[in-house]
Amino acid sequence: MSGHSKWANIKHKKARADEKKGKAFTKIAKEIIIAAREGGGDPEGNPRLKMLIQKAKAANMPNENITRAIKRGTGEIEGAAIEEFSYEGYGPGGVALMLSIMTDNRNRTAADIRHLLSKYGGNLGETGCVNWMFRKRGLLTVARDECALDPDDVVLLALEAGAEDVREDDDVLEILTAPEELEAVKSLLEQQGVRFDTAEVAMVPENTVDVSDIETARKVLRLMDVLEDHDDVQQVYANFSIPQEIMEQVQL
Repeated sequence: MSGHSKWANIKHKKARADEKKGKAFTKIAKEIIIAAREGGGDPEGNPRLKMLIQKAKAANMPNENITRAIKRGTGEIEGAAIEEFSYEGYGPGGVALMLSIMTDNRNRTAADIRHLLSKYGGNLGETGCVNWMFRKRGLLTVARDECALDPDDVVLLALEAGAEDVREDDDVLEILTAPEELEAVKSLLEQQGVRFDTAEVAMVPENTVDVSDIETARKVLRLMDVLEDHDDVQQVYANFSIPQEIMEQVQL
C-alpha cells in the first residue's frame, strides 16, 4: 500500500475541525481554476474539471464557490495568477516525497516548504531526485468498513472495468488505473454501488520504504500533516509503508 493511499485513509478517519473546511475549499478552488484555465470551463469537455467539481460537491463546497473558481480559470473573473509545479525531497527514514504545489507566490512558497522540511526532519531535493520512484496513475481508494459490497467483488468489478491493478490492505482497497481511464472505471464501479474515499490522478510510488520504528513513523506522519496543512500544498505523495501494528501505536 502506497504511503499516500494509507495517509489518505488515515485522514478520512480523523475528525476534521470546522475551521479546516475553508482551507480545503481554497485548495479545491485552486485546482478548479487551473483545470478550467487549461481545459476550458465546460466539465463535459474537460474530464479533470468534471472530477474536481465532483470532489468539491463531496466536500460540501458551495456552488457559488465552484462557479467563481471556474470563471477565474476561464478569465471571466480577474484574480492573481496561480502557478502549478512540483517539489521533490526526502523525509525521515529516507522516505521519498513529491509535493504538488499551486501558488501565486513561488518565492514565498519555496521558503516555507524548505523551512518545514528542515524543521521536521526532511530536506528539499533537486528536480528529478525522486520523480523516477513514482508513476502517474489513476487512484481510487475504498474503505473496507464503509464498502457496501464484498471486497472480493469490488476487486473483480474493478478489473473487469479496466483497472490495471488492485492492491489490498487491512482496511483499504487501492484501485489503480491508467490516468485517462480513471473516470470510466470510477463511473462503472459507482453504477454498482461502490463509493470512493479518494478519486484522483496521483503520483503512486513504484516501491515503498518500510518504516517499522515508532519514532520514525511518528516523524513521517507529522511531516505529512504539516506539509498538507500548508495553503499552497495541494498533495503530498510519499513512498512509506508503516505496518498496521506500528500505525496503531503512533499518536499524532
